[in-house]
Amino acid sequence: MRREHVDLHGMVMVAYGHYGKPFLVFPSEQGRAWDFENNGMIEAVQPLIEDGRAKLYCVDSADATTWSNKDVPLEERARRHGHYESWVIDHVVPTIYADSGGPLEIGALGCSLGAFHSVLFGLRRADLFPLVMGFSGSYDPSMWHGWGERGDAAYFANPVDFVPNLHGDHLTWLQSRLSTLLVVGQGQWEDTTGALDSTRHMAGLLQGKGLRCELDVWGHEFPHDWPSWRAQLAHHLPRFC
Repeated sequence: MRREHVDLHGMVMVAYGHYGKPFLVFPSEQGRAWDFENNGMIEAVQPLIEDGRAKLYCVDSADATTWSNKDVPLEERARRHGHYESWVIDHVVPTIYADSGGPLEIGALGCSLGAFHSVLFGLRRADLFPLVMGFSGSYDPSMWHGWGERGDAAYFANPVDFVPNLHGDHLTWLQSRLSTLLVVGQGQWEDTTGALDSTRHMAGLLQGKGLRCELDVWGHEFPHDWPSWRAQLAHHLPRFC
């Protein structure tokens, strides 16, 4: 069920499944491609994988040199994120296509900082990722110890900045193309990480622009942690594959 790709320009992608709808999985902050498996997320949806309904492609993060690097200003972090975005578009997506028998729509999902990545990729590249799912995400990079003058790179990498300004034909296209699911709990660390407030705010911005966005807020017994995300993924993924 597992195939490792270690030749994608020095970064790793691990694929799970033999057939079904493909999902690109972003890890949590500074995570690696095998974190989803190591934290029980693959096991949580294993019936879908074994039944040929879903294939999960888990990739490395580049957070250590981008969003998590507090030593560089936010604009530079965003520029470096652009290189990661190019890696995904230029190397990961073609590999998924080749493994799937040709171009097809890819879902994107992730937890914590991975949720931010999935939503940002959906908004910027809905032609490739028309379905995105974010679990316990924080969606405003300017709140991540951001400092320094901000320019175009930081603006276009921050959904909280650019979503309110979406308009015209591009907004109409996104309204017809993109579907977003935002999930968050109300338990421990969902407040201190900012995920609860940020998820609600992001959902309001998307819905306010007429974009398809479902907000699912779980109870106080669901913290910002892997056991919550296992339950939430197992609950929602069957709906989409």
